[in-house]
Amino acid sequence: MDIDRRVVDAAADFMADEEGGIGFLFSGWAQAALPHKRLPDDAPWQVQTERVMLLVQPGRRAVRDSAPVPIGVPYGSRARLIMLYLQTEAIRTNSREVELGKSLRSWLAKMDIAWGGKTVKDVREQAERISHCSLSFQINQGGRGALLNQHIVDTALFLDSDDGAQGSLFLEKAKLSESFFEQLKRHPVPLQEAAIRRLNASSMALDIYCWLAYRLHVLEKPCPITWLALKAQFGTGFNRLDHFRATFQQNLELAMAVYPEAKVVASPAGLTLHPSRPAVPPKLAAVR
Repeated sequence: MDIDRRVVDAAADFMADEEGGIGFLFSGWAQAALPHKRLPDDAPWQVQTERVMLLVQPGRRAVRDSAPVPIGVPYGSRARLIMLYLQTEAIRTNSREVELGKSLRSWLAKMDIAWGGKTVKDVREQAERISHCSLSFQINQGGRGALLNQHIVDTALFLDSDDGAQGSLFLEKAKLSESFFEQLKRHPVPLQEAAIRRLNASSMALDIYCWLAYRLHVLEKPCPITWLALKAQFGTGFNRLDHFRATFQQNLELAMAVYPEAKVVASPAGLTLHPSRPAVPPKLAAVR
């Protein structure tokens, strides 16, 4: 009943949303995403699908007169929201430099994330992880392969300070790495900010929504996908397929509640994706 209520509420809120707004995400993240839960700080993260292999290496923080400290791979919904903000602003302004501070806080507020207390701590932690990690996307498409090794940002998001005052938490700007920015401009996936807002607490629902927004509108015929393939992409942290399947289906319902044009059919064998209208109308996506 709880998930049914959440689905109904998400659909109703999405349909009633009048703010509009378009977000953008690099297509690689729509095919292979960050972990949902925290990993050991020195552990890498790998996701392998039919088309994409993602490897995220945790960074290390330099410590004066001591050994470097592993920071860990970014994870969860907060990391995804920060990444969405960075990519959306970079596309909107056509610039590698992204305003932080009040701009980031305002965007999080727009996504219904109340600022203060635990949010400040969580956002700072995930931003530090994003700033230090390195990643590689190995993409195979149309018989061609590409390997992208890169950092996400060239400039760290946060000052390394123990001062809890809000003004000391943020740098004025972050600068996306040139290679990441170029790939983002070539392969952006447009998303409804209203949908992101309704899924802001569920990392798996966000991942599913981004994936459907990337895949469905380019299909020319129905595309079956097995539960094993879905688990490899979305459920790396699950040991049992039945546990993953139950959780995935709940989050799929949430994602489809904010993408009513999506045509997806679940069966004992897996999912069948059907050609669907885009999550963002092309005219809106072209207005950046």
